[in-house]
Amino acid sequence: MSSPAQPLAASLVQSVDWLAIAPPTIAAVVALAVLVADLFVAEHRKALLGWTSVAGLAAATLMLLPLLDGDRSTFCLTGDAAVCSYTADRFTLVIQFLVLGGALLAALLSVTALKDARKALPEGEYWFLLLSSAAGAALLPASRDLATLIVALEVASLPAFALVGLKYGDRKSSEAALKFFLSSVTATAVSLLGISFLYASTGTLYLTQLADRVQDVDGQLHTLADTGVVLTLVGFAFKTAAVPFHFWVPDTYVGAPLPIAAYLSVIGKAVGFSGLILVTVVALPSYADVWGPALAALAALTMTVGNVGALRQQATRAYSAVRLLAWSSVGQAGYLLVPIAAAAYSGDAEKSIGSTVAYALMYGAVNLGAFAVAALVGRTKTLNRVADYRGLYASNPLSALLLAFFLLCLAGLPPGIIGLFAKVTVFSAAVDAGLGWLAVIMAVNVVIALFYYLQWTALLFRAAPEGEAAPHRIPAPLTAALAVTGVLGVALSGAPQLVLRFTDTGLF
Repeated sequence: MSSPAQPLAASLVQSVDWLAIAPPTIAAVVALAVLVADLFVAEHRKALLGWTSVAGLAAATLMLLPLLDGDRSTFCLTGDAAVCSYTADRFTLVIQFLVLGGALLAALLSVTALKDARKALPEGEYWFLLLSSAAGAALLPASRDLATLIVALEVASLPAFALVGLKYGDRKSSEAALKFFLSSVTATAVSLLGISFLYASTGTLYLTQLADRVQDVDGQLHTLADTGVVLTLVGFAFKTAAVPFHFWVPDTYVGAPLPIAAYLSVIGKAVGFSGLILVTVVALPSYADVWGPALAALAALTMTVGNVGALRQQATRAYSAVRLLAWSSVGQAGYLLVPIAAAAYSGDAEKSIGSTVAYALMYGAVNLGAFAVAALVGRTKTLNRVADYRGLYASNPLSALLLAFFLLCLAGLPPGIIGLFAKVTVFSAAVDAGLGWLAVIMAVNVVIALFYYLQWTALLFRAAPEGEAAPHRIPAPLTAALAVTGVLGVALSGAPQLVLRFTDTGLF
């Protein structure tokens, strides 16, 4: 005799599309394998853990290729196969490529950094945390319900706190980790409160169902839904380092190991912005009149404060090169917010979102390249001041040329055509959406940024201080990171249209 519960239980059983979830799953499995292997690997062979992690991230990135043939979804509602928790569409794959590719480059930088640290950084824990964070970051763009979204966000963020403060006995590192932790926990608490309000007023966590139900909320729950929308947006503004929620960025980048600063500058941004896109454009399009003006104002404020902060950095101050890149990343976050704000006003929201994704790809490649050169210089100049880059061309011509190219890409000047192309794409998204005032503010900020990018570029080719023209020896992992970012930047500058073709998001 079968119980009535059996048919119900059978209806809840569903198959899992393992190919669709392969990229984040591989990163998570390799993270666990590295943590266990650390217990048995002899001290003098710990470098194997790093190369295993690099191989795992490379395998996770390659697993994106079989997913290009069409959209795949899994963990769907049994009564409605169109409502799913995990979707591998074009938007997901592009962001996962950025996240896993960026994590792979950060891992290459980390191999050298761990060797130079001479046991100041515990290798097994380091690689476990980096891979765990990458797995969470890869899961987030595929999330199509708010519960999965917030879990992915925390899986990406929590290991990052530990990575920032992992260096033994380093007060600067501990302080940076604490600031990062407090700001991020605040953001999560605000987001969770907002999400709970949205769930209470609509009865669903699925993004597509939320988009429909939030328009027909009962009158008594209308204020609750409005508050939920605002709190959720504020939480994600923290995660994207938008002003005024940016205060943790400079100190965190300086206190973290340099590869982790590079990781946060690109992967941390990708996580925040992909989450923001999913919440605004997919889940809350009916609230475009709320989040559109708010994000436009945040974009203007963020790019201005970021670029002015970078402009104020003194070349002789300790860690000024890292601080300049940190403030620059805040300014770049402002540019990334522009097309998301434009999506609220545009008749073609998908095109606007494509502009943000295209800009994120350009920024990811060249910013990781700039951090790779900073990691190289930091091996001999531990204070990593902008002044330390004077005469780099004399001691290491290729690194100087690459850094000059990356800085010109970030500035949007030839020969960094991809940077110019990305800025024009963002600029046109604002103009097409009728946000002329925001386009003007962006143009002013691009001019401000030109000053400090060109000032740093010019310093590379000036005469080196007396007796400081000794050539830098570049380790193989650093060489690989510089080569990959350089080739990507040059190739995309030669054919920038490939980026837009690649970033046809398929979100709608």
